Amino acid sequence: MSEYSRLKTSRSAAIKATLDYPVIDTDVHTNDFTPTFEDYIANYGGVKLVDELRKTEASRLNSKSGGKDWYQQTPEERHYNRTIRSPWWARVTKNTLDLATYTLPGLLYERQAEQGSDYSVLFPNNVLAPAGASPENRQALQRAVNHYHADIYRKYSDRLIPVAGIPLTTPQEGIEELEFAVKTLGLKVINITGGVKRPIKAIADKYPADKFPEIAKYASYIDFYGLDSEYDYDPFWAKVIELGVPVTTHYGSQGWTGRSSTSNYMNNHIGHFADGSEAFAKALFFGGVTKRFPQLRVAMLEGGAAWGANVYIHLVDRFSKRNLKALQNYNPALTNADELFEIFERYGAEITQGHSLDKDELTKSVLGSSFSHHSRAPIGSELEDFAAAGIETTEDIRDRWVNSFFFGSESDDRTIAAAFNDKANPLGVKINAIYSSDVGHWDVPDLTAPLAESWDLVQEGVISEGDFKSYVFANPYKFYTQANPEFFKGTAIESKVGNTEFKQVDKSLVVV
Repeated sequence: MSEYSRLKTSRSAAIKATLDYPVIDTDVHTNDFTPTFEDYIANYGGVKLVDELRKTEASRLNSKSGGKDWYQQTPEERHYNRTIRSPWWARVTKNTLDLATYTLPGLLYERQAEQGSDYSVLFPNNVLAPAGASPENRQALQRAVNHYHADIYRKYSDRLIPVAGIPLTTPQEGIEELEFAVKTLGLKVINITGGVKRPIKAIADKYPADKFPEIAKYASYIDFYGLDSEYDYDPFWAKVIELGVPVTTHYGSQGWTGRSSTSNYMNNHIGHFADGSEAFAKALFFGGVTKRFPQLRVAMLEGGAAWGANVYIHLVDRFSKRNLKALQNYNPALTNADELFEIFERYGAEITQGHSLDKDELTKSVLGSSFSHHSRAPIGSELEDFAAAGIETTEDIRDRWVNSFFFGSESDDRTIAAAFNDKANPLGVKINAIYSSDVGHWDVPDLTAPLAESWDLVQEGVISEGDFKSYVFANPYKFYTQANPEFFKGTAIESKVGNTEFKQVDKSLVVV
């Protein structure tokens, strides 16, 4: 036992010792030791890639105006420029041992027992930095970053696996990096951004970015890959399934409307991962991606699982009211003009006084101009919001939302109760909440705390012991192995689960 070990004082280790199943942590953040990291990048692709990396770091949060960062501006300048308050003090620092742990692979590996984990999926904080690089350097930089992380964690692969960052500006770019990460580097999980910011063409054509950079900065939209996308991303999803790769994302929405305070970071932060991931997941659902690729498994991290249940419930509710048949309840053409006129003749004298209306004029007046035949009249497939998703029954929604998506919920997040509330969730299902400790970020000041904090939810009656098992083991195991049955081969998990199988119980998949 290391002189730095806190195994004897770790509440999480004590909880882990009572469990008869392994614990899989789906979200651990690590730091790169900058000098070695930059040396590796320079040796890999030249000094130009290091320069590019530094530029992406400086501009990643879009919190500059007039060349000055938020912290360099006066309050008046921030207000004038509407400069968004960016994150600050985002890493653990007072806990020196943990600070070192997130930077040193060998130490993190040694302290797995203290954390109460058998296997952890790692998200180096720089893994997707290349997504903001210039087009000419983006792929080369991303490949170098992935290669670095694969190399430094390879000897610890029985318990630790870093994700591969995959840029998705175009599907072909994503496919090339995916194949390199899996076939050459041996990585098994990918991390993508949940969307790509693109220029609005009507504005970009009139105000080119090279001449009007400030306009270009704001005249953009986000392509979420599945709905109304600039490209056909189906070849990328097909390659993901072919290679047996689970997809993850930490997609946030800081800077979006309602999350653009110039003074308050918490205002911009609370709920932003849930909102960003919701936009991404709905695009895959409504764009029919989860219909065309039912084997696709996507985990959205750091946003909790409650929003997954919330959207699922609303999808079912809205489908019941706005499926193709039910929509006829709102078809203006089906209003009975004769009946309406008769009712107004009987009861409407007071409010129609001074107006002489025939049946057609009365119908238009009651419906409003927005419902007249020449305005807001969908044509053909425009009526069917659920058509691309292939939804004909509530069971279809379950299959294309609940089965496809997994939701990273942090250890102390009490809203996880909504995910496991099979009385509220249609068809009696439980949402796939997965244990995501988020160690390495500011919300976890002590690496040894998260598993115990999750067990506290059992003790307090927020979730059951069965839900806890699903959360820390069964659901993560399902996520990785449904994408790739061989995912845990050669790992510490393999020997602990043996021939684990899933069976159907009350319309939910459980481990037996």
